[in-house]
Amino acid sequence: MSADGIPVLLLKTKSSPTDGYEEQFAAWKERRYIPDFIPVLEHKFKDDALEDIRELIIHKAFAASSDSAGSANYGGIIFTSQRAVEAFTIVVEGLRKDSSLSNDLLPASCFFYVVGPATARGLNSLQLECPIVGEESGNGDALAQFILSHYNEHHSSDPAQQKPGLLFLVGEQRRDIIPNTLQSDALDSKQRTQVDELVVYETGEMESFHSSFAETWIQNIRSGHLEQWVVIFSPTGCQALLEIWGLIDPATGRVKSDNKRVQDRRSSISAPEHQPRTYIATIGPTTKDFLVREFGFEPDIVSPKPSPEGLLEGIEEFMNHHPSE
Repeated sequence: MSADGIPVLLLKTKSSPTDGYEEQFAAWKERRYIPDFIPVLEHKFKDDALEDIRELIIHKAFAASSDSAGSANYGGIIFTSQRAVEAFTIVVEGLRKDSSLSNDLLPASCFFYVVGPATARGLNSLQLECPIVGEESGNGDALAQFILSHYNEHHSSDPAQQKPGLLFLVGEQRRDIIPNTLQSDALDSKQRTQVDELVVYETGEMESFHSSFAETWIQNIRSGHLEQWVVIFSPTGCQALLEIWGLIDPATGRVKSDNKRVQDRRSSISAPEHQPRTYIATIGPTTKDFLVREFGFEPDIVSPKPSPEGLLEGIEEFMNHHPSE
């Protein structure tokens, strides 16, 4: 192991204002690991959607009317990505700058449902009165079940009053598990909850990813690091990654059958004579299944939980059972 620690290349955009992965790895055992971020995805916020959120807040869509017959349009907002939190943050900070935000517009009766610690941290930094719940769920399936139970329990005290819906801030590419679960025809009508999706950002692969990753990976080799980790957070960029390592067979589009492990092959790009061991982790089973299905490539580990703590746990367990030669 290098005296400077093992590089961990996190193929994601660094979260703002803080990133849980950076905090977790940088603080572990005298910097055994050195986290480094290489963005794969480029996110562009949709100005019209941000304006829609602003209008909903200003016109009290999340605040129950003082009229006893009135109710909020929405009883909460669902966040399943850091980008959605960032989009919402832009709107909230803009309203604060204009002195247009008050506690009654986003009150304690409006729940923020989040899928994990990263989304919770981002919303906590806004210091709003809205309760932030669901962060232990870990994925969309579990969060949907949590909302189903929590939201209906909260709105069961007065069956005569119409239950407000939920606003779901999403990207262009998303799963439908949450709206499908909450609006399922299999549910009793009183259990169903209207979910309105609002696309707040667009996503595509960054043009600079190929060169940025190649340069960082090679620099780590030239700096004397004999081991490094690459953490894949989504299927986007997987093909580019395998192409950089020279593992793709142009004839089949899959990993060359004679060798499927990155650390056992020479890269097609210009690398020093000594080849370090490069280990691959995926943040969840979906990306792992994509790699296996599309390219015939098996990562070294799948994070036991889609969180900084889970990823570190998985890497530590692997390293303890595969000591440096």
